Amino acid sequence: MTVLLIDGMQSAFASRTSRLLASLAVLLALAVVGVAIRRAGPWLESRFSADDSEAIQSITFSLVAALASAFLVIIWHAVDDVEDSFQTVRIGPEQGVLALVGVLTLIVAYTITRVSKGLLETRGGDVLTAHRSEIIHHLIQLAVYAFAAVFIMSLAGVNPTDLLVGAGVIGLVVGLAARQTLGAVLAGFVLIFARPFEVGDWIVVEDREGVVTDVSLFNTRLRTYDDEHVLIPNDEVTATQVVNRSKSGRLRVSVDVGVDYEADVTRAAEVAERAMRDCEADPLLSHPEPVVVGKQFGDSAVVLECRFWISDPSAPRKWETQTAVIDAIKGAFAEDGIKIPFPQRELLGREEAGGLRLAGNGVEVATGDTSNGDRTAENGAEGESAGDRDTPADTDGESAPETEDP
Repeated sequence: MTVLLIDGMQSAFASRTSRLLASLAVLLALAVVGVAIRRAGPWLESRFSADDSEAIQSITFSLVAALASAFLVIIWHAVDDVEDSFQTVRIGPEQGVLALVGVLTLIVAYTITRVSKGLLETRGGDVLTAHRSEIIHHLIQLAVYAFAAVFIMSLAGVNPTDLLVGAGVIGLVVGLAARQTLGAVLAGFVLIFARPFEVGDWIVVEDREGVVTDVSLFNTRLRTYDDEHVLIPNDEVTATQVVNRSKSGRLRVSVDVGVDYEADVTRAAEVAERAMRDCEADPLLSHPEPVVVGKQFGDSAVVLECRFWISDPSAPRKWETQTAVIDAIKGAFAEDGIKIPFPQRELLGREEAGGLRLAGNGVEVATGDTSNGDRTAENGAEGESAGDRDTPADTDGESAPETEDP
């Protein structure tokens, strides 16, 4: 029956042109089937798990590809060549058993990795995050498949020791050539298991600040608040100071405000504290309570530091609360008559230098001599009047013509 079917197909495509057209049609049909299987992915995922739907797609396409290959082998009269290839391999009962054991080994390895992944997803939590579970799953995959490969090579008569010796030499060469990359990988393991930060945390690494978007074995990705994506090698992250502003779930923010030296500083601090407590910014926490402390004597004001806490820290929430607090304090000071002074300077002349010299009229003013200062002002005014008188003008606003002495 099989021979008749093969003969019939070969007779139907006897000419070279028909075989070429049939081959093009088969390849086109294979491409269409591939696209259809891919588009069926969402439908399969709605009824099965993602892994099962992927397995169904792979098996279906493999079967279709096998049928297409068999059809092409038959119409191009390549059946004898395929049979010769199988005879060259010389598969006997013993080799068949070993091949079956090898296939079963791969099936068992695959099952172990799937079960371990399910257990990791089930046991996930605060300690075993999704990212850690993924890394552990890949490590288990690597170990299980490596053992399965060594076992299958032993079944095939290959001595794994010889391969390990060669792999050791290759590993030494690769380690020397890529020591920086290997350092980044080791640093990646440190970051994954030491947990200085998680994906979504707001961190500062040296002068780079942003939200962690990914932590891989090689690098850490940050998204800054200018919407820039920064890629930092893990060995640089572990070698420098890292500030995590999201770790505790709250963050203290400070705002400085200056009050006039003649103002009641204690009263000003109370007004500022009340303004912060009454502020309606959503991220602002009522506990710990906002507090105001004296910070320093400034050039023109007594500087007060207004401290408050925000929840779920992020840069936008910090900016929102900081702006609201500044508006609230400024409004409260205005209502209470508390002055926020502008910068002021007192200019004094040293006595040993003979006082100040005002540019323009050449009159010296002694330090602290108010009468001199008054006279200087008067002289300046008189000088200005004299200057006005020295420039005659006619009634039409034009300069008077110059006259020559006889």
